[in-house]
Amino acid sequence: MEYTPGYVYELMEKGGPTDVREPYFKEAVSEMMRARKLCAVANAKMPDDESYVSDLEELFGRKLDDVRILTPFTCDFGNRVKFGKNVFINHSAILSASGGIEFGDGVMVAPGLRIATINHDFNERHTKYTYGKVVIKKNAWIGMNVTICPGVTIGEYAVVAAGAVVTKDVPDYAVVGGVPAKVIKMLNPDEQKE
Repeated sequence: MEYTPGYVYELMEKGGPTDVREPYFKEAVSEMMRARKLCAVANAKMPDDESYVSDLEELFGRKLDDVRILTPFTCDFGNRVKFGKNVFINHSAILSASGGIEFGDGVMVAPGLRIATINHDFNERHTKYTYGKVVIKKNAWIGMNVTICPGVTIGEYAVVAAGAVVTKDVPDYAVVGGVPAKVIKMLNPDEQKE
């Protein structure tokens, strides 16, 4: 069967499944290799060598004038990540981005973030994958060593406490923490400043 370019990404957008044995998956493998190489080049530079930013710009296919990402940094699908304005991602983030990741304006991320947007099929775990986009909305604040699972949306101005594992959507203005993350309290929207 003939597949049009981008077919694998259409499947990812729909949540899958994809099958690594199918010819269409070669396009995904190529993007993974491109992304891994660009991350390796950026991470090999000294932290004060600002030229690493151009490697990340190539990774994401956009200027990063309004986005700051500190290395080391790992992302396997640069073409599946979107950034709003004034996003900050601290060092040691790992983005498993095949299912898609969106960072809203003003998102702040502490060191050690882990985002998964892909999962293995329970029965055919070596060959089939499913996907769930992760969305982090405007001015959310993600604490140190947080893990966000596939299909999760983090609401506007939400705060995710350090070490949390987020398995379900987080409401706007919620403070969540724990494993799995649960709502600890709600912030007052009138007190939040941009």
